[in-house]
Amino acid sequence: MNIIAWIVLGLIAGAIAKAIYPGHQGGGILGTILLGIIGAFVGGSIGTFLQTGTLQLAASSLSIPGIIVAVLGAIVAVFLWNLLTRRAA
Repeated sequence: MNIIAWIVLGLIAGAIAKAIYPGHQGGGILGTILLGIIGAFVGGSIGTFLQTGTLQLAASSLSIPGIIVAVLGAIVAVFLWNLLTRRAA
């Protein structure tokens, strides 16, 4: 997948994940995009693991199922980010 598609997928997935996840998350637009891109990798890797049984670094594609997987991965990334920043503060 090219970089523009990753940015678009990251923006969509990050925005949906931040809207779904309860509480306030800072970060702005760049944080949302990065969170969505990380979520796409996390979700794609978990999806690949569940399908094949092997752990591979894979990104989800720019499609409806890919966006759903990326949003689920971004929710996991938001949860982990909140755990890390809450302990540091």
